[in-house]
Amino acid sequence: MSNYPIPEKLIYQGVESFGTPLWLYDRGTIEERIRELQVFDAVRYAQKANSNLSILSLMKKMGVVVDAVSAGEIYRALKAGYRGGATKKTPEIVYTADIFDADALALVKEHQIAVNIGSPDMIPQLAEAGIKTELTLRVNPGFGHGHSRKTNTGGDLSKHGVWFEQIKDCMKLAQANGMWISGLHMHIGSGADFEHLSKVTEAMREAARHLGSHIRMISTGGGFPIPYRESEEGNRIDINAYYKLWDDTRKQIAQSVGHSVSLEVEPGRYLVAESGLLVSKIRAIKTMGENKFYIVDAGFTDLVRPAFYGSYHKISILPQGSSVLGEDSDVIVAGPLCESGDVFTQEEGGYVVSRKLPEAKVNDLLVLHDTGAYGAAMSSNYNSRRLAAEVLYSKGELHLIRKRQTFEQMTENDRIVGL
Repeated sequence: MSNYPIPEKLIYQGVESFGTPLWLYDRGTIEERIRELQVFDAVRYAQKANSNLSILSLMKKMGVVVDAVSAGEIYRALKAGYRGGATKKTPEIVYTADIFDADALALVKEHQIAVNIGSPDMIPQLAEAGIKTELTLRVNPGFGHGHSRKTNTGGDLSKHGVWFEQIKDCMKLAQANGMWISGLHMHIGSGADFEHLSKVTEAMREAARHLGSHIRMISTGGGFPIPYRESEEGNRIDINAYYKLWDDTRKQIAQSVGHSVSLEVEPGRYLVAESGLLVSKIRAIKTMGENKFYIVDAGFTDLVRPAFYGSYHKISILPQGSSVLGEDSDVIVAGPLCESGDVFTQEEGGYVVSRKLPEAKVNDLLVLHDTGAYGAAMSSNYNSRRLAAEVLYSKGELHLIRKRQTFEQMTENDRIVGL
């Protein structure tokens, strides 16, 4: 894990040009992660991790196809240059969700978007909308695992996917409505470890028996962890070993049905997380009892993961001007929001903890690392805070890929009515 994926001088340049808080992404890191996974027949990016149009455009340039979980994500994919076409061997866009809303159903119909069914009720709803197409099925294998209980997407307490015992029912439902199921997808959770991810292969083989000769594709899902802590760097997931495990599974299924079966992988976090930095500025340093706080101008409106999951992000300090960093001490890092939970150094359950950080001064930069996934994508306007700018570092230069939101943009859809 390098200290910064972007040269320090350009981090300072980005702050000078675009202010703070600021998202910075390194193109080279994203491309490196994509290349690691291109051993699979198709790499399908879970764009919910980071759906900036420039990021999507880069994915397309690298031959990556996309997953969309909402009408808005279908729209973004189309705007980035992806095209519909559910009958393609490898659809450029697949809609994966547990429901259709009106907007999603309309876009699926208009652009012939491939659908990965997450609930049996979606099948007759497609037919009612006049859509008859080849389908894939997201299967809940009956177990799940993730870095947090909130990211576990399998088992009987998860809302996601079709319960594994209902595969045959879905096949009959599809046939009754003039459709057929030709692919299977399993995703047990985000940030799962190799041991748990590996268990899915047996569940996939069992599920594939129901489809028989109809099966054309299997998807391993995503959920690959990244080493957020420096101590985890040596435990990075072995992509080649993971691929071999699934390739063996695919070959066993193909042998049983007598024809080839394609193998997809669906990463989100793994492709973009390590590319990203959230750069903030220390605006206050204060002591509360025996605790020292650095209060920065980024909050959970920018990066919600620590408040939501108790997630860990490496933190570093970049001094401004003539400022010199002092010795490390225990520090709590918090944001400016009117919420006690607006703390970047906390564990799951809301337990506030301190971090060893250098003695800093007001206006020094505080950087949160590995924030390219589920950072800007989960930002909000809570406390009427503007969405931060996003910048891509590419070929030695910084490129603004989303302007900082203005106050006018934040309020333009509000209406004052006479009461």
